[in-house]
Amino acid sequence: MFNNIFFRHLGSLARPSGAPDRSALPIAGDDPGAKAAVTAFLDSIGYDAVDAGPVAQSWRQEPGTPVYGSPYGPFSDEAGTPASAAAIHAALVGAHR
Repeated sequence: MFNNIFFRHLGSLARPSGAPDRSALPIAGDDPGAKAAVTAFLDSIGYDAVDAGPVAQSWRQEPGTPVYGSPYGPFSDEAGTPASAAAIHAALVGAHR
């Protein structure tokens, strides 16, 4: 679940639920209960979740895809840039093999 965000951004971009600049992270999985648990966990640490579909679609989060790293800003910027659920969803949709 943390494979697409720079670890420093993970620490700096957490926001309370409902914050207008809250970031989202993509999740993929085949078990709805597991996805619900991960979504609750992400919420508890300050992130929204974007459902990226089943595990078979998790390639959309791999290095080189639009959602990998870039929505949160360059690694050289340790604070990062908030990335909304809409931005993450658009990046997932924009991924192509």
